[in-house]
Amino acid sequence: MEVINGKSVFGGIAIGKIKVYEKRDATVKRSRVEDTQAEYARFETAKEEAKRQLQALYDKALKEVGEVNAQIFEVHQMMLDDLDFTESVENIITDQGVNAEYAVATTGDNMATIFEAMDDEYFRGRAADIKDISERVIRILLGCEADLAESDEPVILVADDLAPSETVQLDKSKILAFVTRHGSTSSHTAILARTMNIPALIGVDYDAAVDGVMGAVDGYTGQFYIEPEGDTLTALKEKREEDRRKAELLRELKGEDNVTVDGKRIDIFANIGTVEDVSIVLDNDAGGIGLFRSEFLYLNADDFPTEEEQFQAYKKVLEVMAGKKVVIRTLDIGADKQVDYFNLDKEDNPALGYRAIRICLTDHEIFKTQLRAIYRASRYGQAAIMFPMITSVKEVRKIKEIVAEVQAELRASDVPFKEDVELGIMIETPAAAVISDLLAKEVDFFSVGTNDLSQYTLAIDRQNDKLEPFFDRHHPAVLRLIETACENAHKEGIWIGICGELGADVALTEQFLRMGIDELSVSPSMVLKVREKVRSLDLSK
Repeated sequence: MEVINGKSVFGGIAIGKIKVYEKRDATVKRSRVEDTQAEYARFETAKEEAKRQLQALYDKALKEVGEVNAQIFEVHQMMLDDLDFTESVENIITDQGVNAEYAVATTGDNMATIFEAMDDEYFRGRAADIKDISERVIRILLGCEADLAESDEPVILVADDLAPSETVQLDKSKILAFVTRHGSTSSHTAILARTMNIPALIGVDYDAAVDGVMGAVDGYTGQFYIEPEGDTLTALKEKREEDRRKAELLRELKGEDNVTVDGKRIDIFANIGTVEDVSIVLDNDAGGIGLFRSEFLYLNADDFPTEEEQFQAYKKVLEVMAGKKVVIRTLDIGADKQVDYFNLDKEDNPALGYRAIRICLTDHEIFKTQLRAIYRASRYGQAAIMFPMITSVKEVRKIKEIVAEVQAELRASDVPFKEDVELGIMIETPAAAVISDLLAKEVDFFSVGTNDLSQYTLAIDRQNDKLEPFFDRHHPAVLRLIETACENAHKEGIWIGICGELGADVALTEQFLRMGIDELSVSPSMVLKVREKVRSLDLSK
């Protein structure tokens, strides 16, 4: 038995087989082949495997996000069988006597270039599809498929690190725990672990040889066990059972009010990243959704999601939530959430760069497409819209101008929507907190994004694991900014919530309630724990 120490980002006990995810080099090199017929057969085999993967993705998406959003995987299967594509690959292999990887890469590049040069916007958009199917076949040929979703049994997923675009692909029912070499306690892997209610460790210096062996994760002590045995394994199983008993006791709070002993009431909502997360929200009895991270619709796509695709996703969430409030944050792409097809420039300081609302206020069509989809879906429930990365009143007024344009366009087209959708902003920059008295006059609500607010206030990169020792989650500067925003919100008669990770920190729950925070939006798995804390408090003392 071996024990490796790391840092816990979410508690809990997991015991099961270890799966190591390694990002292998997918660089294509040109090489000569003698048997071109056998080489083309390699391509055909890889193509069929790609189609099998795409069918599996289609089936998964159909169940989770509906037919409209699943169709892209069906289209990609058809594109793999397109004669222009397959004949080009065959001709390059046969005529030049080269390897299949090179033939596929060359075909993909050539066809993508042709599509990109077309006048029609639809066909230009197909360039990204060609690149995607080519890359999938190449990765299969090279033996480095990056398919994290497939596993015969639940596993402890071990990786160097996981990007948001990779976590989106995960079959969450097959993950027992996360263990990464890098990352931070506020990384998206950590956030996903909290959403899924599974243990997670960072800073674990593992050996790739652990792949396939039994392991265990203690999310309370930060220890990663390789082949645990004897008394250690028994103790871990007992802790896991104790967790299960505590969870059952918490579930007795389902249906109870979020009210303190002395009668102070607060809303406890949940944060989600995908449509499928709604089932976890309902299972944990959240009063609504305080943060729908809409950027995951973009991270999980090969091209800009269309208005119809977004509409279907928002509509489904609103319908399933059955009249409970759903706060949709407009896309927060940039910084650590990179999407290839946005073609964002490399920046020295991406967290301070071209991201979130700055993209939307620069490229109005991206922004208006999303707003149209949200407004169209608004009639199916209680939607609210929240704008991230705000620093000025000028930005908010520009946003409201664009919103008015979208509403006018929908009216002109006789498209029904709700007129009274609440508009709010995130307080996640010190600038927004300091001028919250001015911003409160412009919007219907505030929601404090404590992850970024802490990052910018403390000048600490939340993605830099070396800075963890300097990161104080309870820093008085951050708490004072939250209190300032709360006071200014209430002066103007608007509500204020917290949707960042601090919202689930029960050590701060009493302080937040005394400030006057109206809503806490937390990972679904934390809803009942926060409810338990609220119901134990007596603010009259």
